[in-house]
Amino acid sequence: MYNVPADFINEQKVWDALENNQHPDPSRIREILARATEMKGLTLDEVAVLTCIQEPEMLEELYNTANRVKDTIYGKRLVLFAPLYISNLCANECLYCAFRASNKGINRHALSQEHIAREVEVLIKQGHKRILLVAGESYPKEGLQYVLDSVKTIYSVKSEHGEIRRVNVNVAPLSLDEFKQLKSTNIGTYQIFQETYHRETYAKVHKGGKKKDYNWRVWALHRAMEAGIDDVGIGVLFGLFDYRFEILAMIQHINELEDKFGVGPHTISVPRMEPATNSDMASNPPYPVSDADFKKIVAILRLAVPYTGIIMSTRETAKMRRETFAMGVSQISAGSKTNPGGYEEEDDISGQFSLGDHRSLDEVIRDVAAMGYIPSFCTACYRLGRTGQDFMDLAKPGDIKLHCGPNAVSSFKEYLQNFASPETVEVGNQLIQQTIDSMSGVARQRAEKLVKRVEAGRDDVYC
Repeated sequence: MYNVPADFINEQKVWDALENNQHPDPSRIREILARATEMKGLTLDEVAVLTCIQEPEMLEELYNTANRVKDTIYGKRLVLFAPLYISNLCANECLYCAFRASNKGINRHALSQEHIAREVEVLIKQGHKRILLVAGESYPKEGLQYVLDSVKTIYSVKSEHGEIRRVNVNVAPLSLDEFKQLKSTNIGTYQIFQETYHRETYAKVHKGGKKKDYNWRVWALHRAMEAGIDDVGIGVLFGLFDYRFEILAMIQHINELEDKFGVGPHTISVPRMEPATNSDMASNPPYPVSDADFKKIVAILRLAVPYTGIIMSTRETAKMRRETFAMGVSQISAGSKTNPGGYEEEDDISGQFSLGDHRSLDEVIRDVAAMGYIPSFCTACYRLGRTGQDFMDLAKPGDIKLHCGPNAVSSFKEYLQNFASPETVEVGNQLIQQTIDSMSGVARQRAEKLVKRVEAGRDDVYC
């Protein structure tokens, strides 16, 4: 099954949808936006219509609708995490990536388990609770065991006020049996990006290594979910091909997962091409995405797959990140480094790509809180089994907010007590009180109870 062409990515259907829905009139757009507020997702044709919006007035209506849907589902909550690059060894030739095998301009590292532990200690001392483990698509002689051991190492590191409570993983596509081994390490989400769904472009930009195989990669999430990993993350690298095509093809992929497994991806990432060491393509994207179109992408995805988390990394500037919170982004990285060993020591040339937001975790949190968003370090759903279909069964009727709101507040309070600067503590405590005051019923009772436990010295409280 997994070595055959992925016919669920039907390029002709994508082009037909775009061709048939050009120049939509405002009444058609408003009809689709109204349907989007029902939070049941959108069809391929409806998404195609939204990608064609150009008029400032209609764009504003798109953004406002995305804000309503995001606020209804997630409230004023942003989940934070940090990527941890354990290796930049790679056997692939991806023209847009600094890690490609032929690039001699970066320092190559595969961190030892002891070095990984030291990196984790730095992140814990900053206040992080979630890590996304990232590795180039080649490992030391241990092979996959290197990744499995690295996950165990991350979980093993403890300090006075914390530990990493959830490890998500972004590594090369695995076989079914290998995915079962990965699941046994108690990971959270398995994340992989197709980079581009356009087959001709995919072949042009992937010149060597296993990653040349489009089908092996696009079937990876099927294998992961069949292996029992029910939270998976999806994404493309915007800038490689027409963003309109990429959105619609990704919707086809999402629909396929929902049809086969009853639930789609837990997260969607929206990386936009940024400069990378010795990559002309990264500095000059074939299909550059403007800031206006990038915001449109985020808003459309929020309406098309309303219950799926949207992740924005530190590739983007602080300004762009701020502007997209209201349009659909629900998870962000902070204080990121994209080179192995980067948290312990600086190495500006060996990262995977250039960063747009260089602020520390504390600075990001203070900024987010000043905007009225609760920074959340919650990992309760993973640890209580609220994943996959179980999560969606709570999310769609709105019941998940009875857990997410209180847990976000208590995890933020824990950060303020143990890690924050005085300036962040002041802003954060005011926001926590305002947030609790805005709650009612069960949610408020739970939030007040959890915060009191944290104030009494308890860490890691959740419901």
